[in-house]
Amino acid sequence: MSHGGMNMFMPTPNSGSMSNDGMKSMDMHMSFYWGKHVTVLFSGWPDSSSGMYVLALFFVLLLGAAIEVLSMLPAVKLGTRPVVGALTQAAVYTIRMCFAYMVMLSVMSYNLGIFIAAIAGHAIGFFIIKFRALAKESEQPDGIPKI
Repeated sequence: MSHGGMNMFMPTPNSGSMSNDGMKSMDMHMSFYWGKHVTVLFSGWPDSSSGMYVLALFFVLLLGAAIEVLSMLPAVKLGTRPVVGALTQAAVYTIRMCFAYMVMLSVMSYNLGIFIAAIAGHAIGFFIIKFRALAKESEQPDGIPKI
């Protein structure tokens, strides 16, 4: 069958990784895997060092927690100029979205440790926000928490 001179070559995937022959070989996992050999956000980071991998896990965990905390910040105080209030809220929203995309890109490494760190970070952040809200709600008028 003729395709008008076009070469219709379909590459076959090789066991869960992709590579380009014309470029430097780059392995990319297409399913979840365990291991410290991962690239998170930047080429060469966390490298293959266990300490840097733990740092990457902690970094993703903190990003997840920060997203939750930033999502529940109190509204702008009364009496604030509308422009200042809107700019402040827009800046916080922008930072929150940057963190969210960084977590998403980290999880796209398909490393289970990074995935678990992201989920744990969101859970910890949510717990902190809800705990503070419930503690504030349950305080008695004299400032002593109920037991």
